[in-house]
Amino acid sequence: MSDSDMDDWADALAEQADQEEKDAKAAKAAELEQLKDEGTPPPATGDDKLEAILDIPVTISMEVGRSNISIRNLLQLNQGSVIELDRVAGESLDVLVNGTLIAHGEVVVVNDKFGIRLTDVISQTERIKKLR
Repeated sequence: MSDSDMDDWADALAEQADQEEKDAKAAKAAELEQLKDEGTPPPATGDDKLEAILDIPVTISMEVGRSNISIRNLLQLNQGSVIELDRVAGESLDVLVNGTLIAHGEVVVVNDKFGIRLTDVISQTERIKKLR
């Protein structure tokens, strides 16, 4: 590559950098203009705040137990294999909402379907502490 080609590339890169810098400044200015305060919203009551989140879907799951196994043993599993869990028979299950423990319970059968009867619900204060 000749010196003139190198100079052309350097000029093109410098020009591109200048244009990107101008675009970034324009974008920042636009963001600030959009953040103008146009008044204060009406004060929300406690019920309004709660009402805003009541219809948000969450995932609830029940955990029977856990076990750590090697990938080698995982690949050897087949139909009829038994995995030993970290809980004993009769011990309560964990009830998790979006991965956060909220209660303990026991398995029940209602109309030929499995369910869980809550035996111990974690207090709201404890649940909030676990979120932090």
